[in-house]
Amino acid sequence: MNRARLAAMIGVIALILLGVLRAHLATRFDGFTLDEAWHITAGVAYARTGDFRLNPEHPPLVKLWLGAWLSGEVFKLPPLRAMGDKIDERRFVDDTVYLKNDPDRIQRRARLAMLGFHALALLAFALAAWRVLGKTIALAALALLLLDPTVSAHLPVAMTDLPLALLSSTAMLLAVAAFRSWRKLDLTLAALALGLALGAKHSGLITALAVGSFGLVMTMLRARADCPLTRRRRLAMLAAVVLGAVVVLWGLYGFRFDESGAGRDLFNRPLAEKINDLKSPLHRGTLHWLARRHALPRAYLWGMADIIRAGVEGRNIPLFFFGKKYDHRTPWYFFPGALLVKLPLGLIALAAAGAALLLLRRIPPALVAPMGAVVGLACVFLLFLARSNSGYAGVRHAMAVIPPLALLAALTIKTALGRKSPALRGFAALAVVAASVSALPVARPWEYFNELVGGPANAYRYFNDEGVDLSQRTADVARYYDQRLRAAGEVPFDDYGVSKEERQRRGMTMRSWDDEEFDADVITGTVFINATNLAPRRIFDYEVFRQAQPVERFGNLLVYRGQFHLPWLKASKRLWKAMELIYAAEPDLKTAERLLAEAVESYPKAYPAALELGNLRAKRGARDEAISAFEIAKANAPPNDEIIVLLARQIERLRREPPEFLPPVRNPWLE
Repeated sequence: MNRARLAAMIGVIALILLGVLRAHLATRFDGFTLDEAWHITAGVAYARTGDFRLNPEHPPLVKLWLGAWLSGEVFKLPPLRAMGDKIDERRFVDDTVYLKNDPDRIQRRARLAMLGFHALALLAFALAAWRVLGKTIALAALALLLLDPTVSAHLPVAMTDLPLALLSSTAMLLAVAAFRSWRKLDLTLAALALGLALGAKHSGLITALAVGSFGLVMTMLRARADCPLTRRRRLAMLAAVVLGAVVVLWGLYGFRFDESGAGRDLFNRPLAEKINDLKSPLHRGTLHWLARRHALPRAYLWGMADIIRAGVEGRNIPLFFFGKKYDHRTPWYFFPGALLVKLPLGLIALAAAGAALLLLRRIPPALVAPMGAVVGLACVFLLFLARSNSGYAGVRHAMAVIPPLALLAALTIKTALGRKSPALRGFAALAVVAASVSALPVARPWEYFNELVGGPANAYRYFNDEGVDLSQRTADVARYYDQRLRAAGEVPFDDYGVSKEERQRRGMTMRSWDDEEFDADVITGTVFINATNLAPRRIFDYEVFRQAQPVERFGNLLVYRGQFHLPWLKASKRLWKAMELIYAAEPDLKTAERLLAEAVESYPKAYPAALELGNLRAKRGARDEAISAFEIAKANAPPNDEIIVLLARQIERLRREPPEFLPPVRNPWLE
């Protein structure tokens, strides 16, 4: 290795180490995100028992890695039991992490594991970019990626979005190398990277489509003079890459179709029912066909059904975007908009300039095809996202677009360095400085928004997705409680989202909507509120807090003091308590029906309560009462939402079929 290559490799390693250190320091006061405990518990179960029943919503790559890092001394895994839907499974997970283990110790070990995982993924990305695009673009893209606050925020967390993003771009870059050389080693590396992308997140299927499409184009083009392979031979090699990726995916599941080895369905909801929840006959038919033929592991198919239900057909989570409310559909322009406000403006400017250079062919011809391939990958992701209904997750669902944008930005830097153009060099330098000044001082990178929306301080006024907050501030709640409230014996009201189990672990006495002792519509005293809750809603609206001023603010954790009237609070408590009882391992349907009836009577706008009430009444054969409940749900559901059609269909069936034999209407809030 010559000196230039050695220096570049040292630069790659140094950048990764600096990026990891920055991410650790910037996130060291964060608590778990909402889903981390779930991923970690599932990962330990996967690694120790080979049982994949927990959290099949996500493939196992990241979770297996986490499970390998968490020894029995650090994480005590209780025996797995039957789960009653997602609510019951989350209770099991929270009980395991917060009450049967030391959550702080688990978090330290899990963050170390994820920093290591992402360091390796960043190294693979940089080496693939170096191989295909050269060391200058590789170094610049790596530096810009690590500069971005969203990437930095995800480096230590046990989630799957950043692994998918890095592995997808790595797979595409390695596919470019493979479909140029057609050498066995290159083809094998491309298949491995693509298989790992499939194993990171179900969105890896989009990566597979993009890689397969690029490979098909390269197969159909006339071969270079130094390539003796026929078109048929190249097509076979392309198929081998895709099939090899599927083999890697099967390997992550231990080459076993069954999720547990028990020979029976042990998910929190049976696979057949999970698939039947889907509204599209095409989706239902395809997944049933794949399941019957054991084409993919059963846990993977369960997860596919879940993401189609939640991310494509929609979760009915109200979305507040650029100050406008969307009740049931994510607008097609949401994800480009999210990227526009979540990335540093300097990085966006560099990427836009890189796109212009690519379109105008002002770059070396050898870079046109590989840059076109990675841009194509980003475009395919944005196309699928535009047709999805997954805006609730914010920018993290669009993270696969960020590495291609970093490569475009790096292309601008390489071009500026290679040309004697003071204007281009000055633009590139100014953009890098602007991005650095905007991004580096941010103390909590998950909360970062750029200057277009007034930065992190004002973003919650325009957005309510998970890019604003994902419950990382629970540690701040605990600190505030210890410093301000514990000694005085004050019992605050928590609407930030600290689970019962975490409160118990940390010895915090708090009231909340799920508190057995609290049953009122008026809150008095100290109240913790998640800033995302302040966005206007059709139901369960927090207008009283929008009109008040918080006495303290910790990022997007807002602290209020006073007396606040929420006319729906008792109904909300009854709804969620009833759902716990319905979807428990041992349901209590009689109590649940009573609670739902009380909720509907006091606050009929909460249509999920009326929907669940209709299901319970139908189940016990009370036709007229069930129809009445479904009519209330239908009248209060979001206008033009698909749930209205499902409710109308159920009402018609109730009028002519035995009610106790009808399948229930699936509550969209469960996904």
